[in-house]
Amino acid sequence: MQSAWGGDRSFFDLHAHDFVRVSTCVPRVFLGDPLRNAAAIGELYDRAVADGSSCCVFPELCVCGYALDDLLQQDAILRETLEALALLKARTAPGKALLVVGAPLRVDGRLYNCAVVLHGGRALGVIPKSYLPNFREFYEARQFVSGRERCCGDVLPGTFLGEAGVPFRADVVFRCAENADFCVGVEVCQDVWVPVPPSTFQAFRGATVLCNLSASNITIDKSRYRHALVASMSSKNYCAYLYTSAGAGESTNDLAWDGQAVIYECGDLLGESERFADDVRGQALHGDVDLGRVAQDRSRDMTWSQNGRDFRDLVEKVRVVDFSLVPGGSHGLGFRRVAKRPYVPSDPATLAERCYECYNIQVSGLAQRMRASGLKKLVIGVSGGLDSTHALLVCCQALDKLGLPRSNCLAYTMPGFATTAATKSYALELMRCLGVTAETLDITPSCEVMLGDLGHAYAAGERGRAVYDVTFENVQAGERTNHLFRLANHKGAFVVGTGDLSELALGWCTYGVGDHMSHYCVNASVPKSLIQCVIQWVISSDFVGAEANAVLTSILAVEISPELVPQEDGEAMQSTEDALGPYDLHDFQLYCATRRGFAPAKAAYLAMHAWASDCPDTWERAHFEREPPPTLAGAAAVLEDRAFPLAKVLDFQRTFLRRFFLTSQFKRTCVPNAPKVGDGGSLSPRGDWRAPSDSSWQPWHRGWQATVKWARASAAADGHAELARDLEALMSVYEL
Repeated sequence: MQSAWGGDRSFFDLHAHDFVRVSTCVPRVFLGDPLRNAAAIGELYDRAVADGSSCCVFPELCVCGYALDDLLQQDAILRETLEALALLKARTAPGKALLVVGAPLRVDGRLYNCAVVLHGGRALGVIPKSYLPNFREFYEARQFVSGRERCCGDVLPGTFLGEAGVPFRADVVFRCAENADFCVGVEVCQDVWVPVPPSTFQAFRGATVLCNLSASNITIDKSRYRHALVASMSSKNYCAYLYTSAGAGESTNDLAWDGQAVIYECGDLLGESERFADDVRGQALHGDVDLGRVAQDRSRDMTWSQNGRDFRDLVEKVRVVDFSLVPGGSHGLGFRRVAKRPYVPSDPATLAERCYECYNIQVSGLAQRMRASGLKKLVIGVSGGLDSTHALLVCCQALDKLGLPRSNCLAYTMPGFATTAATKSYALELMRCLGVTAETLDITPSCEVMLGDLGHAYAAGERGRAVYDVTFENVQAGERTNHLFRLANHKGAFVVGTGDLSELALGWCTYGVGDHMSHYCVNASVPKSLIQCVIQWVISSDFVGAEANAVLTSILAVEISPELVPQEDGEAMQSTEDALGPYDLHDFQLYCATRRGFAPAKAAYLAMHAWASDCPDTWERAHFEREPPPTLAGAAAVLEDRAFPLAKVLDFQRTFLRRFFLTSQFKRTCVPNAPKVGDGGSLSPRGDWRAPSDSSWQPWHRGWQATVKWARASAAADGHAELARDLEALMSVYEL
């Protein structure tokens, strides 16, 4: 299948899915010995290239060492620096990675602190440092001239490393001819610390990977500030930002060095080097950057491009230098952690904060709706399942917030034909513990009347799976909602909806007079996987007392089920995930589709790395262990640590694509008001998701079909015979 880099690549190769591997390198510096440094840099560069890197960034002045002070003006150092650069240029054979190193260069009698970009045996450009620190421990203006004061124009005079016309400017980017989304901008140390860094204009000109060559000395708490600075740059510019700084070997006359290197992408940390390392071989930190994500985020945020137009004159001055690079080999996504549950952080502290925010967004939204409506009572149906349990907790907290008694929450459990004793008892016990007004309303009589009016087989006394059809199920869902709305009229209240984001994405709700409808739906922007964690967070926070906590713990352990189909003798309870597939996988696909806009092939590739039990690993050992199930401090894991064969992952993906893009958009076109909760977005047509109800799903269907064929062919070609057979079987099921 054709990739962004051109040519056919294996499905299992990261480059086939808009990724590129980059490296921030921290060599051991041999202070004042450029030729020895060239050898050390070259060896580290070769290691990174062997690992599949396409861009290698080294620290500021690494060719000679940063802390040379007045020795930087010595001809011996400057001449050997040029010799060292010539050796490094020769090392960058055609097809190998970009090499970006720091070196002092004397141009027209002025000394500049420069980044030198080498590739394919050529010098692509030289970027002089724009902003020279000359305060506290820094004294760079003693040796260097700012690149903003250059007098030679925008190219180096004469020849540089045997080449004429080499660009010499800060406003330059380096664009891959084979993949324009791989575009590199470069700045030097202090340039990123100023309010408007040169890299801002590089990003506006198309740079997706920004590199910073630093020799920043370490002081207490400086590491944290670097993280914040680089994270912010990568976030607001929608790019990858590679930062590397000087480490072992620099002079410790008056300063110390930690060799910190970090890689961020759109605000997310991809990796960090070991600080204070003393490895004579140096360190190469790799990261697999998602160029597709960068492009998607930039195109979606119109204010980003609008801001760029405000600086059009400066942006248009940025020169674009093209280079040719087609990454060789086939590399898996070994240097990037793919979150199994993108809505649920694996870090306990971050997860606790997310649960706190989610819960309080829902509570605040409901409380404001009550104020605005003037109504002081709520009606809610409580089944003893996850969604209604969580919505009930939100109702109680909203009433507390408004200073109203919890008895104003009129909670009804409404058993039907398939309600189990366990869930009914959980619902009643939870309502008692929370102090709401609880009632039981048996819907079976009214359902029997409706089924009789319809002439349904159940009303004629027939039983069995053939009888328990979609009409049988939806009559129950409709009767529950019908009763809730009429109760709200009767009691002077409004109906609180309980359906969640995952169900809405899959269309797993009864349209109109059914669980699709309410007066206000508190869960509509919360995915199923996060709801489970928020309930666990409520337990851990001990908001509701020991008795209620015990009931909540029991509810978390129950199989997710609509309880609409009666169990036959010996049969297991009706399972939603048996019918639809795992919510975890559907939530993953939902995030890829709505938050990222990824095509089926890329979403499948990421799902494989996150979830597949047979993800091929013979070609590369993953740098990261699989993400553990999320937990809250002091609490057991709520979500299972499970995996699925790749063929199953792809099969479930088809289910999601079909239901989301083909069969259920009409339900999302008219949904009740609900507060948006997460950055993953809502599916409200008034918010994050506007789509026609009658569009085709064929682009996603054809993309999925091509993905399965591509994965099977790649598995066969790479020698994964069992995986190829499994995918062949999947193709047979759908006659591909």
